[in-house]
Amino acid sequence: MATITAPQLSKVHGGLDQPVHRIDISAASRPGLDSIEVRDIDRTTLYRIADGTLSPLTGPMGITDYETVLERGAIERDGDYWAWTIPIILPVTAEEAALCRPGQEISLRDSEGQPFGTLKVSSCYDWDKERFLQKVYRTKRTDHPGARLWLSDDRRHLVGGDISLVPFADERPFARRIQNPTHTRSLIETRGWEQSVAFQTRSPLQRAHEYALVYGAESILRATGKFTGVVLNPLVWDTPQDDVPAEVRMETYAALIDGRVLGEGDLDEELWAAKGQKLADNLALVGLDMRLFYAGPAEAVMQAIYRQNLGFTHFVVGRKHADAPYDDKTAIWGDFDAQQIFENLGGKLDIKTVNVGFAAYFEEIGRVGLVSENQGNMAITTPSHKVREQLMAGQEPDPRIMRASTSKILMEYYAGIVEAGE
Repeated sequence: MATITAPQLSKVHGGLDQPVHRIDISAASRPGLDSIEVRDIDRTTLYRIADGTLSPLTGPMGITDYETVLERGAIERDGDYWAWTIPIILPVTAEEAALCRPGQEISLRDSEGQPFGTLKVSSCYDWDKERFLQKVYRTKRTDHPGARLWLSDDRRHLVGGDISLVPFADERPFARRIQNPTHTRSLIETRGWEQSVAFQTRSPLQRAHEYALVYGAESILRATGKFTGVVLNPLVWDTPQDDVPAEVRMETYAALIDGRVLGEGDLDEELWAAKGQKLADNLALVGLDMRLFYAGPAEAVMQAIYRQNLGFTHFVVGRKHADAPYDDKTAIWGDFDAQQIFENLGGKLDIKTVNVGFAAYFEEIGRVGLVSENQGNMAITTPSHKVREQLMAGQEPDPRIMRASTSKILMEYYAGIVEAGE
């Protein structure tokens, strides 16, 4: 067995001793306050501030943080700069902006008119969307998903300040799988992990995708020999573009983790045995309810910050990570930009990244491996749209591409769609 010492966690971002906590059961009970409507996607972001995932923020950014992020790629706290690449903002209408005077306490209500918290205003300012888009997305073109995300929003003002929110009642079937920084930090300590690696996804996993997490775990295990936690950490915020809803995706992930088959046949058995560890014994599924920005390299940094606040010591960054091309399918960013951005950050970042390239199943080695390490070998691949067509037709994809447990769940889901449409 591995020799286990003290568990190790990443520091909370921004120099804090503990994650931010802005949840208060009485936060919505103050009568007589002016109010602003918060759209669902913005409410999700506010709850990630309140539960500490976006530490050290205590509310949507005021103008000082906003400007520092756009100009430096960082936020400043107590004279130190901390990496930050996308402003965390709360848009408001012109009428709502008129209510948001510095020092004023404002009630926050959801899209159904129900109050869920308060905001003490620090600043309210105009939103120059064109400048925002050019700084975050590093392009003047607007024919891409990230630009549409913001340009489709008719609000032109931003409000910043400190929030206090009531507890969020999550009734989704996978709610128990979603964990805030307090929970994940406790998980690391309970499991005794000396290092931990998290993997970001928002799609059902093919074996090549699984291998990115396996590769990340084996890279740090091989380098240090430390007791290693391996965390599948998917985003569960549903978007209109999602082909498969979060509920179904989480079911596929759970089948891989609970069935102890993630990485089966593709992992380095000798390495794990030599270190006295088993991958399946130290796998965890933790959902993260966070929005998408479609922002490539800038989003990769933000995704690393989330995982640092969750306590993980390492984060897998792939080629074309968080990629979202122009509408004509040409690339906005280079293949390795999301990896290279970590070499020139605007401020401190505690979590370490593990870079991984494209993977595929190769006949010659009889398993999944990196393309870069198998030049000249025969890759067995099926385009994602073809895999989807097979699933929709009730045909199980090649098991070298997708595991049977994942295929079964997806075929049942697509069959239900077809039946409902008849």
